[in-house]
Amino acid sequence: MNVDEIKALINLLDDPSRDVYETVTENLINKGTGIIPDLERAWENSDDELHQERLEVIIRKIQYNHTIKAFRNWIGSGHKDLLMGAYLLARFRYPDLQYAEVTKQIERIGKDVWIELNDNLTALEKVRILNHIIFDIHGFSKNSGDFYDPANSFINKVLESKQGNPISLAIVYSVIAQRLELPIFGVNLPRNFILAYRDDYNRSPRREEQPEDILFYINPYNKGAVHSKREIDYFLREQKIRIRNSYFIPCSNFEIMERVLNNLINSYDRLHDEEKAGLFRGIR
Repeated sequence: MNVDEIKALINLLDDPSRDVYETVTENLINKGTGIIPDLERAWENSDDELHQERLEVIIRKIQYNHTIKAFRNWIGSGHKDLLMGAYLLARFRYPDLQYAEVTKQIERIGKDVWIELNDNLTALEKVRILNHIIFDIHGFSKNSGDFYDPANSFINKVLESKQGNPISLAIVYSVIAQRLELPIFGVNLPRNFILAYRDDYNRSPRREEQPEDILFYINPYNKGAVHSKREIDYFLREQKIRIRNSYFIPCSNFEIMERVLNNLINSYDRLHDEEKAGLFRGIR
């Protein structure tokens, strides 16, 4: 990458011609994340507010393009890593966030759970250990005081504050469980979000999943309370929601991210923050 060329382009951002500015901006954006340090140095050395503002716009656009490409690659690759999907979605709001920052905290909690687990425990006993470590020892809880706070949907903020909404707490819980090879997966339940403990010992992997494949359900928003299929069925009838098979079996990680995305759009709409709501609408 030609350093002199980049410097020349950055200097041209001051050009009074709108056409020149737009051409230079597009050229810089197309060069990708490798020029961000040059743009940041130029910002630090500039005393012109307009010049700094234009540099900020270019940096944000480069970061956005990089993240949207990574997110689409995640979708295209089969979206197997749920934590990566949550991390990439958070990076749209916090572009400097590093994956290692997120995994480090998850691994620390997972290690505390792993110490207490052994092969002789039943599924329920393993869930009790998960609940104790996640909610009692590490202090995760629902953010009932500000349910619509956008921070409830960003994995880094949830790990930092130890508060979240039903989906974000379920993501933390299931990611920890799956890293310990416990078959706990998200269930796309309307007006809530829960987890299913799948019976991988007796289930046939050759057929589509059925409610009968689930041992029980877990509600991370209520400190990991365990529920039966009958209780989920009762909840749906009470809410006057038409019963569907998909409400009782695990959903895809992509569907989980769709729910998180919709929550973010709703949160920013409530705050009348059209810029951030539009940013997340553009991802869909």
